[in-house]
Amino acid sequence: GFIGALAYTFSDSFWFSAVEGEVYAMSSFFTALVFWAILKWENVADEEHSVRWIIFIAFMVGLSIGVHLLNLLAIPAITYIYYYKKYKPNWKGFLLTGVISIALLALIMYGIIPEIVNLFGKTELFFVNSLGLPFNTGTIFFAVVLISVIISGLLYTIKGNKYRNFFLLSLIVFFIILVGSRKGFLGVLISLAIGGSCIYVVLKLKKARPVINAVILSLAFILIGYSSFLMLVIRANANTPINENAPGDAISLLSYLNREQYGTWPLFYGQFYNAPVIDYKDQSPIYQKDEESGKYVIADSRKGTVPVYDKRFMTLFPRMWSNQKQSHINAYKNWGKIKGVPITITNNSGKTETLIRPTFGENLRFFFNYQLGHMYFRYFMWNFVGRQNDIEGHGGIEDGNWISGIKFIDEARLGNQEDYPEYRQQNPAFNRFYFLPLILGLIGLIYHIKKHPHDSFVVALLFFMTGIAIVIYLNQTPFQPRERDYSYSGSFYAFSIWIGLGVLALSDWLRKYIKPVAAAVLAILIAFPVPYIMGKEGWDDHNRSHKTAARDFAFAYLDSTQPQSILFTFGDNDTFPLWYAQEVENHRSDVRVVNYMLASGDWYIHQMARKVYDSEPLPFTLKPEQYDKGNNDVVLVVDLNKSGQPILLRDIMRFIADERNKRDFGEGQLLSFIPSKTIRIPVDTAAVKASGIIPDEMKNKVLPYLNFTIRKNYIFKNDLMLLDILATNDWKRPIYFTSPSGIGGAISLDEYCHLEGMVYKFLPVKASDYIKGLGGISADTCYDILVNRIKQWGNLNDPRVTVDRESFRNTAIPRQNYMRVAQSMVNKGKYEEAVKALDLSLQYFPTSKIFPDKYMLSYVDLYYAAKAPEKANTMALELANIFSQDLNFYLSLEPKFSSQYEQEMSESAYLMQRISQVAAQNGQDSTAKVIEGMIKLKLSQ
Repeated sequence: GFIGALAYTFSDSFWFSAVEGEVYAMSSFFTALVFWAILKWENVADEEHSVRWIIFIAFMVGLSIGVHLLNLLAIPAITYIYYYKKYKPNWKGFLLTGVISIALLALIMYGIIPEIVNLFGKTELFFVNSLGLPFNTGTIFFAVVLISVIISGLLYTIKGNKYRNFFLLSLIVFFIILVGSRKGFLGVLISLAIGGSCIYVVLKLKKARPVINAVILSLAFILIGYSSFLMLVIRANANTPINENAPGDAISLLSYLNREQYGTWPLFYGQFYNAPVIDYKDQSPIYQKDEESGKYVIADSRKGTVPVYDKRFMTLFPRMWSNQKQSHINAYKNWGKIKGVPITITNNSGKTETLIRPTFGENLRFFFNYQLGHMYFRYFMWNFVGRQNDIEGHGGIEDGNWISGIKFIDEARLGNQEDYPEYRQQNPAFNRFYFLPLILGLIGLIYHIKKHPHDSFVVALLFFMTGIAIVIYLNQTPFQPRERDYSYSGSFYAFSIWIGLGVLALSDWLRKYIKPVAAAVLAILIAFPVPYIMGKEGWDDHNRSHKTAARDFAFAYLDSTQPQSILFTFGDNDTFPLWYAQEVENHRSDVRVVNYMLASGDWYIHQMARKVYDSEPLPFTLKPEQYDKGNNDVVLVVDLNKSGQPILLRDIMRFIADERNKRDFGEGQLLSFIPSKTIRIPVDTAAVKASGIIPDEMKNKVLPYLNFTIRKNYIFKNDLMLLDILATNDWKRPIYFTSPSGIGGAISLDEYCHLEGMVYKFLPVKASDYIKGLGGISADTCYDILVNRIKQWGNLNDPRVTVDRESFRNTAIPRQNYMRVAQSMVNKGKYEEAVKALDLSLQYFPTSKIFPDKYMLSYVDLYYAAKAPEKANTMALELANIFSQDLNFYLSLEPKFSSQYEQEMSESAYLMQRISQVAAQNGQDSTAKVIEGMIKLKLSQ
């Protein structure tokens, strides 16, 4: 057990989960806890009060729902342990237990978790909308019914017929609510069947009362654990600063629990990625509390929101289903090697065209090659064989693969390893275990099957359910945003059990030759190198000591802004650290952080309209209800402006705010719209200059107005919110963006965005040093922030600190910003300042830890331009060496591998040639000759 526990401790995926602020470490804890608890029950199963362990498991399962649903996948293994302990195994019982275990899993996942909240919501809706009672009446009533069912059931099973009628009445009321909440004949029929079965059991099976008691207690404790979700409702009603989706009542909580923002995907039957849509179906409407009317009103009818696909393009077990991105489709064709079957269809314009429908075999090929091979077994091998690096891999031989350290095996899969670039081998996640953990685990598996086949099946089932079953359920698309190995840590936990049993197998074998105690000690000594090598190899890439990158980067973003500013962010990575800095460390709580993606939700815009921390409410022209769900989700742009002059943006917002201006555009409902494609934001130049928003260097460049053209025929709610803020703010509060390219779906703002430190300030000044998508730069202000004010970048230059992949990626932004500052200083002839900015960048983000790439060629250009040839030469040779290593690796590959990298080979040679030319153009002939010599040497080889 000691060796197995250490192996899991040092397994790549679990270790990663343990040191990250995520839910998967706690999920692993619950999986281990419930599995341990059923083994404790197994030891005392014949004792009088052994059922307490089953009830404990039920409570832990309920609690774990609030962490992650992965823990539920231990239920089938737990069910089989119960079966093997209580019954004599046979095929009939074995299969029936399997059915029961899946039914229990489905009951919790698709019954208890969504349906309890759904019943609360439906009862609340009926009591308020149909009976005219106050809000929360239905919620309280159903809570009373649910508690009555549990209490009366326990009293009936303990004290007998005295409480039978109470129990029956509670059950009948519960099932009336259940039947009333169903839609469709089948749903009603299933609900009636369940209700009838429960009532029959109560009336007829009196001897089953102890079992019924245990079932009711277990359900009660699952619900007690599940009730931890009430924390969300309490927080939502307290209006906390961070209140995602605002699940303040049963109706909104159900949407939150169903993760509706993530969409749905087919599982057992569904469409291929190129299936034509032939119709649309309706979904259930979304209701929202309306305080004014005292009822729940339909916020979104969701009519015609579910596509119906051509049945010829539907399949069982659909794996290649997503048409969300072209990259998904390309990957399906690549991994599935699709040739397909031609099918003629009639498209929306009435013309016929031929589409290639993948075959079921190609569908399975994608499943085995990508979903199983690439997205599961590759991760499995990372944990028990070795890992190439922490760079995301997409099927190539350079990045993200498993690697063993055994040369002939690795070279057969990944090409020549002797010439694998040295800088890539220095990646902290370059870990080699030489198959030792895998071999010991396989020994343990075989030993387990021979000694205890029933127990080995239970562990195998746990291994399958927390691994391959998740792969099947998630049905992942290609090009996931990050590696997903942490999802399968439960599966690796199960395999670690076999690693532990491998030691027992060695001990049993050694007992044939030496004494038992000596055999046990020797077996541990033989096996100890397995966790040792895992810990030794994995220590550097999992060590988070002294690293404060997330916090320091958040501080850098916030400290780049002026007081009471509005800072628009775009994704999770540039939002969550800022929330942490404000919420936990109370740093720059005057800045209002606005996540542009979340602003498509009404709940988020409503939160922006109130004071948070020390930040005043955001200015809006539209009323709060005009941002409610179903209102202005999409706003049409109808160009009625015939004047030839742009319309003031504030007048457009007033136009939209006036409900009388809505029109019916043929959809049968009145819609808001923007009546002009060209808009203008006016500027009170004197007031703006006096406000302190404009940097001194730009005060003579302030424009009297900014003109924009709306690029699309419609905008979304978050675009509308941005326009509202731009119009209503009227330059009173500074507005910043973490990235101008990610924001502004309606209009292009980047021409008026100026880099200041880590953020881009929106100003009534045309950008100088303009780069499309990145705007311009306030050179002096930016220099002051990056060079003089920001001094802490997560200790990434500390030799003790590991630069993980996420931190590596994030350093690209400040590096780019330091380069832009240096370029601006060069343009101004301030060479000393330019060199200082570049030097600081390399001091904070040294190339010895954060390896340079082609985008750092600008460092060479800038050092030369800033009259620092020695530093330019050093950087030129360092970059040339990196590209030389890449070129050498590509040239050393066999044709079956090198054919994939023809473009990369050409690029590496070109980059070296370019560096040589830049050196020569700046009079550094010796540097140029060295690089030319490197190129000739590599090409001659």
